[in-house]
Amino acid sequence: MNYSRSIYNLYYDWWKNIDKFIFFIIILLFLTGLFFSLVSTSLLVSDKLDTNDYTFFFKHLSFVLLGIMLIFILSSINEEKLFKISPIIFIFSLISLFLVPIIGIEVNSAQRWIDLYILPRFQPIELVKPFLIILISIILSSEKYANIYLKYLFSFFITLVIALLLAAQPDIGQTLLVFFCWSLLIFVSGVNIIFLITLCCILSLALYFSINFIPKFQYIKNRLLSFFNTETGTHNAQSEKAIDSITSGGYFGKGIGEGTLKNRVPEAHTDYIISVISEEFGVIAIILIILMFIIFIYSVFKKVYLENNERTKLVLVGCIGLILLQAMIHIGVNIRLFPTTGMTLPFISYGGSSIISISILSGIILNLTKRKVI
Repeated sequence: MNYSRSIYNLYYDWWKNIDKFIFFIIILLFLTGLFFSLVSTSLLVSDKLDTNDYTFFFKHLSFVLLGIMLIFILSSINEEKLFKISPIIFIFSLISLFLVPIIGIEVNSAQRWIDLYILPRFQPIELVKPFLIILISIILSSEKYANIYLKYLFSFFITLVIALLLAAQPDIGQTLLVFFCWSLLIFVSGVNIIFLITLCCILSLALYFSINFIPKFQYIKNRLLSFFNTETGTHNAQSEKAIDSITSGGYFGKGIGEGTLKNRVPEAHTDYIISVISEEFGVIAIILIILMFIIFIYSVFKKVYLENNERTKLVLVGCIGLILLQAMIHIGVNIRLFPTTGMTLPFISYGGSSIISISILSGIILNLTKRKVI
């Protein structure tokens, strides 16, 4: 009886203090992904793999339910406890990232996943990203060290180690995301703009020499050349198919199950889900999805504007910045603004690691935007 009462009190306190509007937007985005998985992409993938019609939908649903549990746990714990446990989780997730070159499995010429057999296959970087944001925010807002440039260099060193591990997989998309998060956080912390420009120039030169003189990074150069060569680029075929799907759907789409070009779109349930949705539901559906993201981002930034704690502000900006950039890259790849990167659309795409990562980010956001109880 006392146990049941404690559970009720925990739930009551959680519900009373969280930002309900942000919570509902998060749930709405997840439900949107599940809807499209049920009526479109799940059937497509099941046909390709010759499995039960709704196998991928039920997998998607199970990951979303697990994600919602994580959101509840992370948003209900004490804020200080969240900041205490985050560096520990980051260390374990970083160890798993180091293990990828040793025990990782290769899929589509990229070694990014770990399969422990007792657990579903997962991508360690998806666990690293949320807690990297918290760790960098802790470093930059720490009052123990007065020299801000030491904080920048220390946080940069951590980011660089992760970026090198990602580049070796290879995973240029996630590498750019990690560097973007670090750049965004030091910018918000008040970095000298000359220092930031100088560092960007150094990194650009390092990237130039890497892709031209280090064989391991030749794939980046090949990918860029392929992207800009519209006639012979081998990677352009994927984006061309995606654009065909989008344009054939028009404003209002062909209707549920009526799409045909989606069968030629690679990774329809993950990297190219926008093109599949657009063909069957039209550009209007994409506009509505983008609108939901804008409302979500705006709601969080309103909280950032009112926040006085530097550490909390940095974490919120980092989390929402990561979600925003990942969504922009996904949509940009689908309409051929960017080279192919293998980036999922947050909340919407299928993918266990991606859903768990976005759930962790959502839980952190809800934790730091909930009403402060004194």
